[in-house]
Amino acid sequence: MQTAAGPDHRLVCMTCFRPISVCYCAHIQPIDTKTRVLLLQHPRERDKAIGTARMASLCLPNSQLCVGVDWQNSAELNRAIDEAHGKIALLYPGDESSDVSTLADGDLSTLVVVDGTWWQTRKMVRTNPKLSALPRVTFTPERPSEYRIRKEPAEECVSTIEALMYVLGALEGTPERFHALRAPFRAMVDAQIACRDRLQGARIRKRSRPRIKSSPIPSCLRERKGDLVCVIGEANAWPYCCPERGSLYPDELVHWVAVRAHTGEIFERVIRPSNPLATNTTKHIELVESDLLSGSSLADLLTEFGQFLRPSDILCSWGCYATSLYLKGGGTLPQERYDLRVLSHAVEKRKLGALENYENQVDELAVKGRAGRRLAKLAAIVRDYATR
Repeated sequence: MQTAAGPDHRLVCMTCFRPISVCYCAHIQPIDTKTRVLLLQHPRERDKAIGTARMASLCLPNSQLCVGVDWQNSAELNRAIDEAHGKIALLYPGDESSDVSTLADGDLSTLVVVDGTWWQTRKMVRTNPKLSALPRVTFTPERPSEYRIRKEPAEECVSTIEALMYVLGALEGTPERFHALRAPFRAMVDAQIACRDRLQGARIRKRSRPRIKSSPIPSCLRERKGDLVCVIGEANAWPYCCPERGSLYPDELVHWVAVRAHTGEIFERVIRPSNPLATNTTKHIELVESDLLSGSSLADLLTEFGQFLRPSDILCSWGCYATSLYLKGGGTLPQERYDLRVLSHAVEKRKLGALENYENQVDELAVKGRAGRRLAKLAAIVRDYATR
C-alpha cells in the first residue's frame, strides 16, 4: 500500500486516495473485460472523496480514467474512436439510446462513460461534438442504488461503478462476474456511514485553531535521501483495439530499471517476454527484439531486484502501472511507496500527465532505451523535492 500525508496530516492511500482508515483497496478484485472502458471525469468530480470512477478504473484493468471538460481534441478519446472501428458507444440515457440488452455479442468493443453530476455530464456531452455524435446505450437497473451517502436525482439513477456493473454484465453475458464491483463500493459506503455516526455520536466541540499550511512533500523525501529508489518499468502491451489484448496476452513487464536517487547506484534487467511481442513494443520502449528475446526470466528479476533493495528503502514511481505489473508477477516491493505523478500534481498545482512533460535538468544514466531517459527525469524530480 502506498501512503502519503494528507493536508490534515492523515495517512492517505496513494492508490484509492482515501485516508488509510477508510481505504477500500483490500476489497478490489480486478476483472478482465473484452470491452474497453474509457472514463471521462469532470474535474470537480475528481476531488469528491466518495466518487466511484477511480474505484471503477482500479477494478477494471482494461479501462482508462481521464479528467477534463473539453474532449474535442482529446488524444485518448480520438484514439478510442479510431481503434474501435465503429464499435464504440457512449453510456448515456435518452430516447435515442439503445438498451444494452438488445446488443449482440461483438457489437461493442469500447464503452465511453462520462462521470460527474447530471448537470456536469449533460454539459460535457452537449459542448463536445465528438462525444455527442457517438451512438448511445443505456440500461435499466435491477434495483435502486446502494449509494446511501449521496442523493441521486431519481430512483433509477445509480453510481458510475454500479452502472458499469450492469452494462458490462449485459455486454459480456456474465452479469454475476461483475457483482465483485460492489465490494469496494459497499466498503466505502459502510465506512463513510460509520464515520458519520461516530462523529455525530461523540458530540465533542473543539475550539477552532488556525490551520498551519504544510508542504505536500513528505518529510521522508528530505530526511531519508539515501533510502530513495526510483523505478521505471516498460511493458509488452498489445493495443486496445487488438483481440489479443486482455486475457489472451495480458500486459507483461519486459524492462525494469532503478536508481538510488542520491548515490547513482543503478539496477537494470531486460525480461524475456512470455507472450508474442506486440506490434509496437520494440519501437515504443526503444529496445531491439534480440535484446528482449535474450533477456532474463521474470523469476530472476524478482530475485535479483529483491537483493538490490534494502529493508529501509522508499520506492518512487511515476504512476502505478509498472509497479502493479511487478507485483502481479509475484514480486514484493517496499511498503513505503510514493506515486510522484500524484505528488507532483499537489506540489506544482497543475496536472503534468506524462513524465516527459516535466521540464527539468537531468544527468544521463547508463540505461538502455526509453526507460533510461524516464528514470533520469524521475531521479531529478526526487532530488529536487528532497531539497525543498
